[in-house]
Amino acid sequence: VGSLLMKETDSAIITVYIGATVPTGFEHTAAEEVQEKIGVDARISKDRGRIYFPISTDKLFQVHRLRSVDNLFVVVEEYDHYQFKESKEETLMELQQLASKLPWSNALKVWELNRSLKKKKGHRKGGNSTRVKPDSEASVADTRQQELPRETSPAGGDAKTESVADPESCQQDSEEALPEARLIKFRVTCNRAGDKHSFSSNEAARDFGGAVQEFFQWKADMTKFDIEVLLNIHNEEVVVGIALTEESLHRRNISHFGPTTLRSTLCYGMLRLCKPQVSDVILDPMCGTGAIPLEGAIEFNSSFYVAGDNNDMAVNRTVNNVSHIQKRRADKGSSSGLPIDTVQWDVCNLPIKTSSVDIIITDMPFGKRMGSRKKNWDLYPSCLREMARVCRPGSGKAVLLTQDKKCFAKAVSQMGGLWRKVLTVWVNVGGLHAGVYLLKRTAAVFGQTPEDVRQPRGMAGTQMDERDNK
Repeated sequence: VGSLLMKETDSAIITVYIGATVPTGFEHTAAEEVQEKIGVDARISKDRGRIYFPISTDKLFQVHRLRSVDNLFVVVEEYDHYQFKESKEETLMELQQLASKLPWSNALKVWELNRSLKKKKGHRKGGNSTRVKPDSEASVADTRQQELPRETSPAGGDAKTESVADPESCQQDSEEALPEARLIKFRVTCNRAGDKHSFSSNEAARDFGGAVQEFFQWKADMTKFDIEVLLNIHNEEVVVGIALTEESLHRRNISHFGPTTLRSTLCYGMLRLCKPQVSDVILDPMCGTGAIPLEGAIEFNSSFYVAGDNNDMAVNRTVNNVSHIQKRRADKGSSSGLPIDTVQWDVCNLPIKTSSVDIIITDMPFGKRMGSRKKNWDLYPSCLREMARVCRPGSGKAVLLTQDKKCFAKAVSQMGGLWRKVLTVWVNVGGLHAGVYLLKRTAAVFGQTPEDVRQPRGMAGTQMDERDNK
C-alpha cells in the first residue's frame, strides 16, 4: 500500500496531491506545463491519460490555469498495489470497509476551498457524463441508492466502530461545512480498467458509494450533486479522489460546436509541440470551429493566427467563437483583441504568399464524420503540397492530426522532398486511435523538387469536384 503524503505545513496551509486527466498521449506535455506554471514535478500514471502532482492550498488557484488538463481531482488516498480478493463478494465487502478508513479530512478541506475559489454557477446542467474521462474504458457508475442500506449496513456498522474519530475530526476541521453536513449531496463515479477484476465499475461504485453515504450521512444524487467521489481502478492501482472540476476544462473556448470540434486541451498539446515563437505566422487551413487557432490566440498570443475553411458554416462558427471570447474578455475588463483572422478558402489553392508561414497546425478530415477515406487519397497529397508551398523552407513546421494513418503515411512519403517526419504522438480522439504528426519543412525551394510538379496548384480540388459531379 503506497500512501500519498498529506502534511500540514502550518495551521492553515496543507499540501495535497492533485490528479488530472489529460488527453491520452499528451501526458508529458501536461507534466511540462505543471513544472512550468506551478514549479513542481508531476508523476505520470501507469493508467494512460492521468498525471499527479503535489500542491499547497495557498497555490490551489493555479491548477485552474492549466491548459492541458481536462479534469482535476484531489487525491484522498492512493494504493499502488491493491490486493483484490479473489471472490467478488469479498472484494466488494472490502471496498465498503475502505470508505471509513480513508483520510478524508484534507481532501474535503481542499474541496471546500476550491468551491470558494470558483464562482458558483449553480447546479450542473442535466447530463453527468461530461465529468468522466472520454477515453476511459470503464463505465460511469450508477449508484443505486435504494439497494444501499441492505448491502452496506454490515460494512458500515463495522467500519464506524473502527474509526469513529475520522468523521468527527473531518467535521471539526471544516467547521463551515458542519451545519450543511446532512444536506450535502454526492455521487460516486468509478473508472475501471483491467481484465483481472471480479467486479464491474457499477458494482464497485454502488457498494463503495453506499459505505460513503452511511459514513458521512450524505444524500445520494446522480445529477445535482455537491461532491463527486472518484474511484479510479487501473489493474492493481487504486486511487480515491474528490472532483474539483464540474465539467471538463476542454470546453472552455467553444460556444458554437461543429460535428468534429476538437477538445481545447488537445489543441493546447498540439500547439506546445510546435513551440510558437514571437511574431510567428500560424495557419490552420482546415479550422472547422476554430478550436486550434483560438486556443493559440489566447495562450500563445505573441504569434498571429489565420484560420480558414472551405465550408461557409465552419467559417461562421469560427467567427462566432472568436466573437464570443472577445465579448467574454471585454465583460471581464481585459483587452478583447485577439491575434486571429478568419477566411474562407480552398485548402489546395491558398491565397497565401509562398514561403510566408512559420507553422501550419490543423485537424485533417478523418474520413469518418467529415469527408471520406476515398477523397483523402487525393486530398492529403494536395494539402501537403500546398502546405509546403506556403511554409518557410528549412524552419517551417506542421503539426497535423489524423486518424487516416495509412493514407497520411503514403502522402508524406510522396512529399519526401518537402516534408520530413520528426515525431508522432498517438492520441485518443472520441474513441478513435489517431496520430499527431510533427513535420519539419525541408530546405528545398518549392518548385524545384519532383513533388511539386506532379500536379499543378489548385488542380486537386477541381479534379475532386469533377469526380463528384460524375
